[in-house]
Amino acid sequence: MTALTHTWYMTVRHWKALWRQPIWIAVTLVQPVIWLLLYGALFRNVVKIPGFHSGSYIQFLAPGIVVMTALFSAGWSGMPVIDDMDKGIIDRFLVTPAVRRSLILGRLLSGTVIIVVQSLIIVLLALIVGARFPNAWGIAVVIALAALLAAAVGSLSIALALVARREETVIAAVNFFVLPRTFLSTTFMQKSLIPRWMQHAADFNPVNWAVEAGRASVLPGTDWGMVGIRFAGHALLCAACLALATRAFGAYQRSV
Repeated sequence: MTALTHTWYMTVRHWKALWRQPIWIAVTLVQPVIWLLLYGALFRNVVKIPGFHSGSYIQFLAPGIVVMTALFSAGWSGMPVIDDMDKGIIDRFLVTPAVRRSLILGRLLSGTVIIVVQSLIIVLLALIVGARFPNAWGIAVVIALAALLAAAVGSLSIALALVARREETVIAAVNFFVLPRTFLSTTFMQKSLIPRWMQHAADFNPVNWAVEAGRASVLPGTDWGMVGIRFAGHALLCAACLALATRAFGAYQRSV
């Protein structure tokens, strides 16, 4: 119970910081919205390619943009950790009875709220420009998958920040990790229409797992077995990354 209480306190702390700068949600939405609108318009005729199994490119693209937005947002989770370390905030928490894991979980939960809000905005925008999701309640599955992926990536970003303690390292790692994982997935194109080597890479790409399962959940004829397996895989990945972040926090604590 103490761990849950402390996690709640940490989450509320980050929410208050977000409340003072709500523009952050809009700023992080700029790039995904541009990709949704511009890519949706630029490649709308790809649905005419033989073998492309969707009548609307916006409908095909939107779940991928939701996942991509969560991925990009979570990738920068380590940056405020470095800021807190530089200001001595984390060190002050270390001399309190706060459960150490709550310092990580609070950040991840507050980030989840941001991702849910951003995802709903993207879905609403996609609906406005013509997307239709026959399994409307599957939108919740898309957002849940995006949130799990974000928690895993956010944990890795926090772990890297605790170990490296330099903004330059986190920035380089995020740029190296995030964008290639996006393009080595079916975010923008159907799997059967991308190069063979990219198809093989996508099979081992957690970003692609979330995109494919999320896209399937909002369309008719859903293979719920596949969606369930992908969901479980992301849950396990999230748990493993959280454990790694916790160990990194322990290493940081022993070093101060």
